[in-house]
Amino acid sequence: MKYMLDTNICIYLMKHQPPSVARRFAECRQGDVVISAITLAELEYGVRISDDETRQQNQKALAALLQVIPPVPFDRLAAGVYADVRAAVPDRKRDALDKLIASHARSLSLTLVMNNLDDFRAYPDVDLENWVEEEN
Repeated sequence: MKYMLDTNICIYLMKHQPPSVARRFAECRQGDVVISAITLAELEYGVRISDDETRQQNQKALAALLQVIPPVPFDRLAAGVYADVRAAVPDRKRDALDKLIASHARSLSLTLVMNNLDDFRAYPDVDLENWVEEEN
């Protein structure tokens, strides 16, 4: 494993845009990319709240994504890293799920891929990449 995808990158892959994300993903070998169980929870929630017209389409897109990108469980090691990450930014009350996902990536020594670098830069020792910026 090399990369953990944040929720927004998964959504881009499911919607086949922007092209830079699909291109970078295609360059990865099978097994290089995972998602956190936390990200899966966010994606499942997104499907659940979809309107009736798009729910089935979104469920199929998520199922297809999970065929190629496995979710990994949030474990005790990740919980310990979360304590460090949260303690490093005690005044930052928002972004609870981002802290969990960043901690999970750090606990597995993976690069976290997202489109909102500013939201994650405050978390210590998390390797970050933005596959969308490469489009510019």
